[in-house]
Order: sequence, then structure tokens, then C-alpha cells
Amino acid sequence: MRINIMTDANNIMLEVRNLWKSFGDLDVLKGINMKIRKKEVVVIIGASGGGKSTFLRCINHLEGYQKGEIYFDGELIDPNRPDINEIRARMGMVFQSFNLFPHLRVLKNLILAPVKVKKMKEEDAKEKALMLLNRIGLRDKADAYPSQLSGGQQQRVAIARALMMDPELMLFDEPTSALDPELVGGVLDVMKQLANEGMTMVVVTHEMGFAKEVGDRVIFFDKGIIAEEGPPEQIFTSPKNPRTREFLMKVLQV
Repeated sequence: MRINIMTDANNIMLEVRNLWKSFGDLDVLKGINMKIRKKEVVVIIGASGGGKSTFLRCINHLEGYQKGEIYFDGELIDPNRPDINEIRARMGMVFQSFNLFPHLRVLKNLILAPVKVKKMKEEDAKEKALMLLNRIGLRDKADAYPSQLSGGQQQRVAIARALMMDPELMLFDEPTSALDPELVGGVLDVMKQLANEGMTMVVVTHEMGFAKEVGDRVIFFDKGIIAEEGPPEQIFTSPKNPRTREFLMKVLQV
């Protein structure tokens, strides 16, 4: 565990209460309850189809849900409120497909949202974007198009683009799953740096090494429910739920 997370109620960044999400007759999320503390890194693991990515999309209101409440920094978030996009702007999200604008150069991809949404001056946005590109080792790619970058480079640019909005919470939806194995390390290094700097993060991933090293808490999703959660050392060395043990044996091949 990286840091000692305080447990008082004032330290809660995100709270999800009894969240239900269905697609037709299929219940994908079945009454999820979760609290995310400020500066905490929560890693969500589980088999495909367990509801992990849908859960992230509900948090950021990219998906609607049938029942439940989501509180962000103590405030109940009504998805129908007129300022919902302002709330969403406080949550950065990185997808497994990089979702960069292919017709825009890297620098333009980074400055578009802060200039349009936050009304940042373009020169200030460019200065900030170049600083972030330097931080992720891609300063020399500012004038490149996404198609001229490797998958790992595109994903690092996607992370920098999310950071341009100064998010309070970062959501990562399997950010390395679309990458060749040799490109994964660079993306994980950027995420580790963010975690060490105190960014609040919720990460859906199959990278068990990252979960062990960086996660403050690991949550195992199984068929739309939280089957088990705890610190990494407990989940990976002595899981209590048979489904958790079965999943880890397959993933870790032990």
C-alpha cells in the first residue's frame, strides 16, 4: 500500500449507493456500494462481462442507470442537472481505445477541451500541454498526428489530455488492454507517477502487477456484484471468496 488513507467521512471523494444497471433483461450491476477516498487508488479486477467498465461509465454518467445514487465530493449528482458536464469535467477518463481525434495533431488534441470548455487562453493551454507532453516523454510529438504514434504513445497522450482539465478523480478503463506487451510499461509508469503524486484513481485493469504495487485497495467484480475487496496483499495471497481464488489462479497461472 502506497500511503496511509484517512478514514473520516470528509475524506470521501466518491460514494456509490445501491447502483443498478440493466441492459434489457440483463442486470449488469446489482446494487453496487462503494466509497473512494481522496488520494486513494482503487483497482477493480474481474472476468470480462462482470460489469467493471459499465461501472466506470456510470460514475462518469456516460451510461444511465436504473437505480442508485452517486455522490461526488459529498454532492449528490443528478444526471439530469443542467451543469452535469461541469461535474464530468472534474473526472478524467481514459479508455482502452485511445479516442484521440485522428484529424488533429497531438497538441490540438490536448488544448481543445480546456479552451472550449474551461475557456482557457490558447497560449496558456499550449504552455500547459507542452509541459504535460514533456512529463510523459512525448514533447517531440506535439506536431504529430495520432496515426504517427505507437499505441503506447497514443495512450500516454490520452492520459495527458485528461490531465489538461485538472481532474480531481481519474478513471481508467483497461488502459493497456489494446497495447502490445512491450508498450504497456510506459503507460503504467505514467499511471504510477500519478498515483505517487496523490491523484485519486479508479482503475479497471488486468495488470495484476500494477494492482499489487500501486493499489491501496483491490475490488473483485463478479457477475455484477462486488464479490470481495481488500488490500492487495490480502486479495492476492489469501482471498476469501472461492470465485476470487478461481479467477486469480487463471490470471496468474498459479
